Amino acid sequence: MKKSWFGSGFLLLSLSLVLLLSGCSSKGDAAASEGTTGDKPVTLKIKIADINTNTTFRVAVDKGIFAKHGIDAEIVNFGTPAEGVNALFIKQVDVAFGADFPVLNAVAKGDYSIIASAGLATDAAAATWKLFVSDTIQQPEDLKGKNLSFMRGTFLPYLWDEYLKENHIALGDVTLTGQGAFDEAYIALKQGDVDAAWFSGSALNDKLNALKGVHELTDMSKTTVRLGMGIVTSNDFAKQNPEGIANFLAAVNEASVYAQANPDEVADIMFKEVKQPKENTLKDLPTNPWIVGFTQAAYDSLANQKKYMVDTGIIAKDFDLGSKLSLEPLKQALPEAVTYEK
Repeated sequence: MKKSWFGSGFLLLSLSLVLLLSGCSSKGDAAASEGTTGDKPVTLKIKIADINTNTTFRVAVDKGIFAKHGIDAEIVNFGTPAEGVNALFIKQVDVAFGADFPVLNAVAKGDYSIIASAGLATDAAAATWKLFVSDTIQQPEDLKGKNLSFMRGTFLPYLWDEYLKENHIALGDVTLTGQGAFDEAYIALKQGDVDAAWFSGSALNDKLNALKGVHELTDMSKTTVRLGMGIVTSNDFAKQNPEGIANFLAAVNEASVYAQANPDEVADIMFKEVKQPKENTLKDLPTNPWIVGFTQAAYDSLANQKKYMVDTGIIAKDFDLGSKLSLEPLKQALPEAVTYEK
């Protein structure tokens, strides 16, 4: 009897251990697979270059849209998008955005790729770029002999070039002074260190309109210049994280749609995050919608800007633009938004 009881007890104990270990094994397998084949995407940490007036990334963070798509986002602020693009070179950020000019400047250096367009400059968007000048300048011809500001690394030298040519003014008739951010240009214009500068954003425009001795001369919509905007990353980051970049782009698209549909909420977010007055966010938001994708028009905008940069020596060595496009993650995330074909 004792032997039989011991054998039965041992058998029950063995069965219990098997069931326990099987349960642990199943749970462990599920936990291990959740990040790769489960419903939740793998979490990817991304440092994103941004500026204080851009709403898209902040909405994606605040509303949990990045988190939903498996993106652990860290926003890194810069004075201009061009500064953010330059930060790619020292690996301070993983992803940046900017107008065609700084984006092309990045990919011309070899190891960077354009992963999406964020939209093209419409007439309404172009009109947000205002040329403020000292009161000594009442017409374009008065710019001769004057000191003109531009943001280093941005498209503004191109805008100045085109604007001056349209008004029959040679580059040799003016002085161009490079500056790092809008605030620097504002102070320089206020103090009389420069005579004219381009600005964008209703908050800055409000400050400039209130500034004595300064007035608005024109805006970019009255010129021939229209530029696209692109999102760029390093080739290494693109190759190592194709799924993560697809998730990132899907999140950015969702955030941009949300921002346009919920302006009052976005205005609250921007005031909370960067203290931007709500009325300025409400003014700027409709004229600067992000449209994530890549079209033939986006390619043409880049190609035209590249030609100018090569012709003027800004880009020292020409390159194949098509080879700088890394659109597979975008096609995976938003296939209908990619209409460009090589």
